[in-house]
Amino acid sequence: MCQLLWPLVRFLLLFKVAASVNFFHHRYEQLVQALFTVHNECPDITRIYSIGRSVQGRQLYVLEFSDNPGIHEPLEPEFKYVGNMHGNEVLGRELLLQLSEFLCEEYQQRNQRITRLIWDTRIHILPSMNPDGYEVAANQDPGAIGYLTGRNNANGVDLNRNFPDLNTFMYYSEKTGGPNHHIPLPANWKSQVEPETLAVINWMRRYNFVLSANLHGGALVANYPYDKAQEQQGRGRGRGYHPESNTPSPTPDDKLFQKLARTYSYAHHSMHQSSTCGEQFVDGITNGASWYSLSKGMQDFNYLYTNCFEITLELSCNKFPPQKDLEKEWLANREALITYLEEVHQGIKGLVSDQNNNGIAGAVISVQGIGHDVTSGDQGDYFRLLLPGTYTITALAYGYQPQTVTVTVGPAGPSLVHFQLKQNIMKGPPEKKAPATSLSSKALQKKVVPRAAYKKTQK
Repeated sequence: MCQLLWPLVRFLLLFKVAASVNFFHHRYEQLVQALFTVHNECPDITRIYSIGRSVQGRQLYVLEFSDNPGIHEPLEPEFKYVGNMHGNEVLGRELLLQLSEFLCEEYQQRNQRITRLIWDTRIHILPSMNPDGYEVAANQDPGAIGYLTGRNNANGVDLNRNFPDLNTFMYYSEKTGGPNHHIPLPANWKSQVEPETLAVINWMRRYNFVLSANLHGGALVANYPYDKAQEQQGRGRGRGYHPESNTPSPTPDDKLFQKLARTYSYAHHSMHQSSTCGEQFVDGITNGASWYSLSKGMQDFNYLYTNCFEITLELSCNKFPPQKDLEKEWLANREALITYLEEVHQGIKGLVSDQNNNGIAGAVISVQGIGHDVTSGDQGDYFRLLLPGTYTITALAYGYQPQTVTVTVGPAGPSLVHFQLKQNIMKGPPEKKAPATSLSSKALQKKVVPRAAYKKTQK
């Protein structure tokens, strides 16, 4: 009975619309002001930081929510929302501003659901990845908005086609038995990406993100990896699209990604309905390559380079909806934004340490039967999203003996699985071992472990 009532209780906890929210399109200066207003209203649980600048010098501001802003707490997962990657797809930008205000106000009102979320999660919100493109789109006559005007950055580059192409390497590796996760970047990658892309990649490298969503517009569907097909086909996106015309390109975590996408779709007011925006998607979700193949996209890059699982949310048929529709769109997406965020608390998590209880950074966590590993963070904590079930999990770190356990994952929250690894007993000169980071040492918490140190264990 309690399980049946919980969805209703969650809805009632979010029923009240924050009274101080103003529904209008925010230009860059107004966006910055809105972020600092939230921070000033809730200084104890927020922090504002910049990850870099756009081509035209605009700061890419992130608003963080946490009970300890600016600090990674072991076993507390990192989550991110990214909006406005395409400058003319603006609804995600406005929704993330509304979400920021909502989290602040509901925390002040002691909403138990929101309070628990902020206590147990470190939430990062980037409302606009492409502020330059937005200004171009916003300068148009509202009665004559171009479909692509403002989409690209100030250099005319589509940021969702600008990440290093790791899929090609991964598809080749699959045929030869090589890795399909934590793929290293090409040597010249920095010269091939835009300032906004570089800022986001460096952001991903600084924080051990677990779950993410990238907010777009122009359709109504939750899109999950892979975006790039193994064999390139004609671009089938658009009116008259037929799902059977393109072949899906599933990840090793395909069932999990489908579940994550459905979580948003069914919590949304109408995304899960069979026909939206003139296109049909069963359950309101689609594999990216099944819809249309996209190379150098951000969600595939997240999965192949980092520990982060990301989906792309297409949130409105209209890329630049009129101001009068913003409140309606917020109400349609509010519950979904919160419910999806809560999905970061699924699967397993734990600490990987040595026999002296020092955290081991860069330890590889493998799940038998799923060809995609994750690695532990700087303090030795790891997070692995999984569906409910029984799994065989192995922790491996260079210079240590691997440890394997069997664990059952339930639907209510993450299972806590710690690993304490023994050092290898070696003859001759000792091999270089993975750096150990003391969980009690503040001086070592900021230590960054180079990826090259774990080439033999990272895939």
